Amino acid sequence: METDEQREEYDKLRRRVLWTMPYGLYVVGSTDHHAERNFMTLNWATQMSFEPKLLGIGVEKQSLTHRLITQGRAFSLCTVAREDRAIVRKFTKPVEVDLTAMTLNGFPFHDGTSGAPILDQAPGFLDCTVRQDVDAGNHTFFIGEIVDAGFQADEATPVLRMEDTRMNYGG
Repeated sequence: METDEQREEYDKLRRRVLWTMPYGLYVVGSTDHHAERNFMTLNWATQMSFEPKLLGIGVEKQSLTHRLITQGRAFSLCTVAREDRAIVRKFTKPVEVDLTAMTLNGFPFHDGTSGAPILDQAPGFLDCTVRQDVDAGNHTFFIGEIVDAGFQADEATPVLRMEDTRMNYGG
């Protein structure tokens, strides 16, 4: 029979192994298609299909972003330049929206084809409309069809990865 101490040690080991997995680090934009918009730091994203072009992101169910994607049925995924690594800490909580200045937490944005906000300083972006929601424990895996994509900086700009920061995300 496993003891509490053994379970705790295993849990610590499992988290350390998960933390070694390579992850990108992104800013995801969401909107309810009214006045509410948000940017959130996200690391669970993957290409799903070549035809149609599908992208999947995992979003915690308790987050504002989850509610906005569920209501608005759209999201953007913005890459972050490695030299801008500090920006991801600006989007760990719901943002301050200034629609007059078109800023979220002081960072300029524009609305994408789907209506989701796109970070102006993102080197690249993918703009998606939600095709499917998949229950994934305390997260939902949103599968979106890419309706627009582009570079806003040199295509060779090095992009941020989780290992470039002191952040980690793993259960």
